Amino acid sequence: MSTFTARMAPMSTTTRWLDAEETHAWRAWLDLNNRLFARLNRELQATSGLSISDYEILVALTDDDVPERSLRMYELGERLQWEKSRVSKQVSRMEARGLVARRHCADDRRGAFVELTEAGQAAIDAAAPGHVALVRELFFDGLNGEQVRSLGRFATTVLDRLAED
Repeated sequence: MSTFTARMAPMSTTTRWLDAEETHAWRAWLDLNNRLFARLNRELQATSGLSISDYEILVALTDDDVPERSLRMYELGERLQWEKSRVSKQVSRMEARGLVARRHCADDRRGAFVELTEAGQAAIDAAAPGHVALVRELFFDGLNGEQVRSLGRFATTVLDRLAED
């Protein structure tokens, strides 16, 4: 029996427990995320040698709104919603492989920029087509146009609520 449903003894009289349908939807969402990201990570590593974390950083550095292919460490962390230590450790691993370079900020001695290298650009250029094909195969090919639009509206609604914090 789920700890989210009303069938369990409430810890507080003000808790709005999830009903059976909400519990099912929530658990399915969690399972979907876990399985999808595990599969994407395995496939990326097998086909390109990149982890999903490597890929996320490379995508952030190649976004259209990052014309210099360079972000401050804290900006990268904000974009990815990662803790400072996670960003630092991942950047260090990628720097050791030549995918990114760290450049100190002249204006702020404690700050640093993360820059995409030619090797990093080549890595994402090589990995992206296969990754996108897998995302399409595993995720979008099973949906019709209305489901995709509904998913977009759903995600936007939740993201807007999160942004209120």
